[in-house]
Amino acid sequence: MTRRKMKKTLLSLLAGATLVAAGHGNAQAATFELETAGVQDIQAAVDAGALTYEKLVRLYMARIAAYDKKGPGLNAVITLNPKALETARALDVERKAKGLRSPLMGIPVLAKDNYDTADMPTSGGDFLLAESVPYADAPTIRQLRDAGAIVLAKVNMDEFAHGGVGFSSRLGQTRNPHDPRRIPNGSSGGSGAGLAAWYAPLGLGSDTGGSIRGPSFANGIVGIKPTNGLVSRTGIMPCVLSFDTGGPMARTVYDAALELGFLTGVDPRDPLTSTSAGLYYRDYTQFLKKDALKSVRLGVIRDLSGTDPEVDRVFDASLAELKKQGAVVIDGLHYPEIVLARTAVADPIRDEVKDNYIAYLGGLRPGFPRTVTEIAELGLKLTQPKGEFRPHSSVFKRFKALGETPPTTSISYTYAKQYGMKAVQGGVLGLIEQHQLDAIVYPTRPKRPELIDPKTPEIVDRPKAPSLTNIANVTQFPDVIVPAGVTSDHMPVTISFFGPAYSEPRLLAYAYSYEQATHHRVSPSTTPALPGEKFEY
Repeated sequence: MTRRKMKKTLLSLLAGATLVAAGHGNAQAATFELETAGVQDIQAAVDAGALTYEKLVRLYMARIAAYDKKGPGLNAVITLNPKALETARALDVERKAKGLRSPLMGIPVLAKDNYDTADMPTSGGDFLLAESVPYADAPTIRQLRDAGAIVLAKVNMDEFAHGGVGFSSRLGQTRNPHDPRRIPNGSSGGSGAGLAAWYAPLGLGSDTGGSIRGPSFANGIVGIKPTNGLVSRTGIMPCVLSFDTGGPMARTVYDAALELGFLTGVDPRDPLTSTSAGLYYRDYTQFLKKDALKSVRLGVIRDLSGTDPEVDRVFDASLAELKKQGAVVIDGLHYPEIVLARTAVADPIRDEVKDNYIAYLGGLRPGFPRTVTEIAELGLKLTQPKGEFRPHSSVFKRFKALGETPPTTSISYTYAKQYGMKAVQGGVLGLIEQHQLDAIVYPTRPKRPELIDPKTPEIVDRPKAPSLTNIANVTQFPDVIVPAGVTSDHMPVTISFFGPAYSEPRLLAYAYSYEQATHHRVSPSTTPALPGEKFEY
């Protein structure tokens, strides 16, 4: 071969190699899209140098600026963390110098405003505590921050977790991003609405009778009501401690499972967490498998069927999808009478609210109310708007009544706590054993969220929306919620996977398997993507 031919051949080979390299590069190109980005997507983009935590926080803050008080006026954010960008910049420096601290490093979180934060007020949605800055973070907040997560904002909730519609004297009414005429449900309505509008990938809620799950349903996101005792309640403003638990809310099952692992652990200040010793995990993502539903026996609860035909239709379609995934669906089950009578157990136990608040309020800085009676007296004096604060007399009237409830030494309270809760637990476990179930499934709520009532602040005895969610609180069992589809008017519906204490690993596996096969989460039309949220790298 002549030198000239050799040169020509070499150039040809080099050109071919360049084309192959270019093609390989294109094959490896990725698209980042804030609307669908989960924790793994965010960390991959940061790892590639295409995204920083500071830029990420700015993107989410831009959404809050565009949609919370403007646009649809979701009204979810009470306090935007003034140091969020500063924290993000510090985490960017740390990541370059030391690498990834944890999978949650730099990930923004929306915290319900009943989680203690030492750098921002924790008001429980109440104007009387608007300036109450706790002495320390709640253990759950501290654990997330130790992992590198950023508390981006404190978000609205029903005042002191009473109400279920997303209204407080601090902020007024939070709106549902799927239909701003509707409530986001409560009491974690700010977390639900904010996550649906993708103000952040992760959120925190608390649940006494369905306050994580109702907003997850109404806003079409993922929520976990953990086994009571799996997550510390220290530093979370109480409601009914016998039923209370904190828990994660997110846009995907993976992200919720990931967040849950950073919330668990035994807390000496919360005796109930001792029951989780040896039963909690730091990583629940290890249980997520796409084929987890094969041969699983799922019992379908039909006790509230017929409440809303559209919810029933979506739920029935989800059962067909479960069967396609290999699940054995045992339909038409009903809870035994003792389970459906759980309110007879729950009502006397609610008498502990006043004692729970004395314990929490007593730990605040000087100058704030110390009892529910004092809260009621001061709250009822707010009869017209005072600056940014709005009257909410219905809550304060309920608190006044709470001050007159029997003591927790009463026979009714003692019987309900010692025997009633165990009877309801036995009824659920008996149903599971009778039908050899791996889990129970039901539509998280049987009815679409109601339209916002302008008279909300005055309604003391609001009719309770039909729901089975408080069964999980009375039994203290876990419940995992995942989007299941939408109604004809584009409102989300979710399905609940419910099981015995500390069955989170398998419930999350079932929810993940269902989610990955169906991908039913939808974005609200009222909060579209903004410029800069999508890019290739």
